[in-house]
Amino acid sequence: MSSKGDKKLFLLDAMALIYRAHFAFSKNPRINSKGLNTGIMMGFTNTLLEVLEKQKPTHIAVAFDTKAPTFRHTQFEAYKANRQEQPEDIEVGTPWVKQIVQAFNIPVLEMDGFEADDIIGTIAKKAERTSFEVYMMTPDKDYGQLVEDHIFLYKPAFMGNGVEIMGPKEVCAKWDIEHVDQVRDILGLMGDAVDNIPGIPGIGEKTAVKLLKEYGSVEELLQNTDKLKGKQKENVENFAQQGLISKELATINIDVPVDFDEEALRYNGPDEEKLKALFAELEFRTLTQRVFGEKMKKPQVKVSEQLGLFTGIDETVTEEEEVVESPIPAPVLHDSILTTAHDYHKIAGEDAIKELIGYLELQEEFCFDTETTSLNPNEAELVGLSFAYVPGEAFYVPFPADQKEAKALLELFRPVFENEAITKIGQNVKYDMLVLMNYGLKVKGKFYDTMLAHYLIEPEGKHSMDWLAQQYLNYKPVSIESLIGKKGKNQGNMRDVDVDEVVAYAAEDADVTLKLKQKFDPIIKSNGLEKLLHEVENPLIEVLADMEFEGVRIDTESLAELSSILEEESKAIEKQVYELAGVKFNLASPKQLGDVLFLKLKLDPKAKKTKTGQYATGEEVLSKLAGEHEIAQAILDYRQMVKLKSTYVDALPTMINPKTGRVHTTYNQFVAATGRLSSINPNLQNIPIRTDRGREIRKAFVPRDKDHILLAVDYSQIELRIMAEFSKDESMLEAFKNGRDIHAATAAKIFQVPLEEVTSDMRRKAKTANFGIIYGISAFGLSQRLNISRTEAKEIIDAYFKEFPAVKAYMDDCIEKAKKNEYVETLLGRRRYLRDINSRNMTMRGFAERNAINAPIQGSAADMIKVAMINVHQWMKKEKLKSKMILQVHDELVFDAHKDELELLQKEIPKLMSAAVKLEVPIVAETGTGENWLEAH
Repeated sequence: MSSKGDKKLFLLDAMALIYRAHFAFSKNPRINSKGLNTGIMMGFTNTLLEVLEKQKPTHIAVAFDTKAPTFRHTQFEAYKANRQEQPEDIEVGTPWVKQIVQAFNIPVLEMDGFEADDIIGTIAKKAERTSFEVYMMTPDKDYGQLVEDHIFLYKPAFMGNGVEIMGPKEVCAKWDIEHVDQVRDILGLMGDAVDNIPGIPGIGEKTAVKLLKEYGSVEELLQNTDKLKGKQKENVENFAQQGLISKELATINIDVPVDFDEEALRYNGPDEEKLKALFAELEFRTLTQRVFGEKMKKPQVKVSEQLGLFTGIDETVTEEEEVVESPIPAPVLHDSILTTAHDYHKIAGEDAIKELIGYLELQEEFCFDTETTSLNPNEAELVGLSFAYVPGEAFYVPFPADQKEAKALLELFRPVFENEAITKIGQNVKYDMLVLMNYGLKVKGKFYDTMLAHYLIEPEGKHSMDWLAQQYLNYKPVSIESLIGKKGKNQGNMRDVDVDEVVAYAAEDADVTLKLKQKFDPIIKSNGLEKLLHEVENPLIEVLADMEFEGVRIDTESLAELSSILEEESKAIEKQVYELAGVKFNLASPKQLGDVLFLKLKLDPKAKKTKTGQYATGEEVLSKLAGEHEIAQAILDYRQMVKLKSTYVDALPTMINPKTGRVHTTYNQFVAATGRLSSINPNLQNIPIRTDRGREIRKAFVPRDKDHILLAVDYSQIELRIMAEFSKDESMLEAFKNGRDIHAATAAKIFQVPLEEVTSDMRRKAKTANFGIIYGISAFGLSQRLNISRTEAKEIIDAYFKEFPAVKAYMDDCIEKAKKNEYVETLLGRRRYLRDINSRNMTMRGFAERNAINAPIQGSAADMIKVAMINVHQWMKKEKLKSKMILQVHDELVFDAHKDELELLQKEIPKLMSAAVKLEVPIVAETGTGENWLEAH
C-alpha cells in the first residue's frame, strides 16, 4: 500500500455498522433508566471512536440509506424482499446514531434513490483522484469491487476477528479472482441471500470461482454454455437473464450526483456541548469519560428497569467497550487494583490466623473464597482461603500442599465455618463448600451467593464475577490468566504461582464479591425478590452441595452390556438403510445422505437445502418423512443408537470418581431462565426416556449397597395443575379435585362425548393439546405433533378454548400484563423479562408471547420443587436419617433409601412435596421403588 500523502478519508456505511451493533447486543440489550435500548448507539459510537482514536483520519463522513426505493428496487422487485421488517431497536436507534454523527461534526451523506454503498463508491473514486487515501468502513463484501491502490475496504473488528484492511491484492486473494471487478461476477453467479440477489441456481462460491477462471465474466460464460454439461448447463441457460440481473444488482453505482467537498469532510473534532448532552441523555458514563476525560454522575434508576447486560462479544470487556475488538488494546476505562485504594493482607502463622478468626467470629456475615488447583471440586486441592467483611479490606491465608497439614490448618477455621449465626457470602459458593467438604469440613448457617442474586435480577445475563464487577462496580479485577496463563493444556494452576502474587488476586475476589453483595441487596429488595433469594435459592445451595457430594452409584456392567447391544443394533440398522437405499454410503455424512434421499430416492421434490447448498437432513426433516418412508425412520433410529452409546452409555463410566466410586453430577442454579435446575457431567435432564433403549440408561443408576433401595418421588402433571391454579378454570379444578384422568376429562369436553366413551386416540389428542396449550402451541404445531390436518388441529384448539374459557382468558391476560410490564412472574415472584413482547417483528413477538404464557407455569413448577427439596432435606437432617437425596430431574426426586427407613420416606416425602406451595388445586406426588432408577421411576 503506497502512500498518497497525509490526506486520509474514512467513509462509514452506517446501516451495515448499525446492524452489526444490533446483532452484538440482540441477546442482552442495554437498557438505560428511561427504558431506552441504547445498544446500537453505544456500539456505533465505540466503532466511530476506535477509528478516530486509532486511525486518525483527516477527513470522514458517514453514509446512510433512505427509505425511498432505489434503481435496484425498480429493476428487480424481489430485491431485499426476504428481509424481515427492520428490527425495532434499529428503527429507534438509527435517528440517535445520526444525531451522534452530527454531534461529532461529521457530515451525514444520504440521497433518495441511492444506497449508502453507491454514495460511498462515488465519493471514494472522486477523493482518490484528488490524492486521498480512502478507507470504506463496512463489513459488507460487495465493496470489494471498488478497491484500488489507494481505496481500501476496512472491515472493522468483530467477534474475535481483528480489523482487516483490504486492497486489490487482498480482495483478489480472498475471492481467488484475477481483478476486483470480478466480485460483481461472483455475486451475480452465486447470489447474495441477505439482499435477495438470486444468482444462478446450483452455483455456490467455489463453482462461481471455477467458472470465472475459465470464462472471466458472467457475460462470457453465457456465450459459452455449449461447453457446460448436465444440470449446470441447464441452469445457466435457463437462468441466464437472472444471472445478468444479479450482477447488475450487485454493482455499486459510482456515478451518484453527489459533490465531493473536501473541506466539508475535514474532521476538526466534536461539538462538545451537543455531544455531552447526547451522552448524558443516553447515560453513556464511560464514553463521557473516554471522550472528555470527566466522569458523569450515575443516574438514579429503578433497578427493575436496569436490565440489559451485554454478553455477545468478549467476557472481559465492559459497558461501552463491548462492540469493538481491536488488536490494539483499548484505553483502560475501569477502576482496578492499581487505581483503587485497598488493604489486602497475607495471613500466615497460627497467631495471625487465630486473630483473623477472632474478628470473623464477631461478624454477622463475611465473604470467603477458595483458591484451588482445579475447577472440579472433587479433584481440587486447597491452595488458600480469602476473607472479607469490610469493603476495601481482605485477607488471604495460604495453605500447604501436604493434605494432612492442610486439614490441620483448616481445623482452626471449623468453629467459624460451623457457626450458624454467621451468613457466609460467596460467588458460586457451592463450589467452595464442596472443596471444604472434601477436606472434611461442612460449612453451616445461612448462605448468600452473588451469582444467584444476579441470576434473579437478570436471569438471562452473565453472572461471572469479572463481568459483574465491570457492570456494577466499574471495576476490572485481576485476570486469573495473568497468573496461570491462558486456557489450554499448558495452563498452570494456583499452586504454581508465587504466594505473594496470589494474595492480591485472592483477596480482591473476596473484596469484590462483598461489594457486589452490598450492590445487589437494594436491587433485590426493590424488585420484590427477597423471599425468593433468602428462602429458596440461597437455602437450596446446601441441599445441592450435599446431593453432589453424595453422588450416585453406577452399574458399569449393565452399561457395558447395553453398549454391546447398541453396537449390534446400530450395525443392523445401518445394513437395513443400505438395503433400502440400494447403495452403500457414509451414513455419518449429511451430504452423502442428502444426495441418496433426495437425488437418488427422490423422497421429497421440494427438499430444503442448507446455506452450503447441500440437502438438509436434520431430525425435523427426517421426522416429517418417517411416516411415509421406512428409510427415514431407520436413519432416525440409527442416529439415536449412536448418540445414546457415545453420550451416555460409553461416557458414564468415565465420569466415576475414583475416590468415591460414584458419579457426582453438578447442578446449576443460574443457567435456565425459567428457574429450572440444570445439570452437567452428566446432564441428567437430557437422558432420553421416550424410547426403550433410552430408558435403559436409567437401569445403570443403582443403590449404593445392599442395605439401600432407590426411591423416586414424582410430581403428577404439575404444570397442568399450576395452569388450573393460575386460570381458575372450574372444569380443570373440578377434574383435579375429584382425582379424574385430566386427559380423558379434557377429551370428553373437547370431543363432546361422555367420559366413558373417550377413546385412546381422543385421549392422546387431548393430552397433546393439554401440554401444547401451556407452550402456546399453534394449529400448525399441533397438526405436526399429532400428524393430523391443520384444519382438524385448529378445530381441537378452538374446542379446547370454548370448553376451557378461563384458560384462554388467562393466556390473554398473561400477554397483556407482559406487554405492560415487559416481564412475567411465577407464584413466588421469579421474573422472566420479555423485552420483545412489544416488538413489531412478528417472529420475535410471537416467541415472547409464548414465553409470557409458559414462563409463569414452568417457573412456578421450578419454584415448587426447589421449596420441596429444601423442606425434605431439612426434615431428613432433623430426623438424622441414613437415607440420602441423590438426584433431581425435572419434577422428580430420587433417594438412596435405607431399607429400614423406606416406609417412613414413602409416607412423609410425598406430603412434604405436596405442601411445598399452598394452592387451591391438589398437588399429588407419586412414589416408586426399585433396584435401579428405571424400576423406581
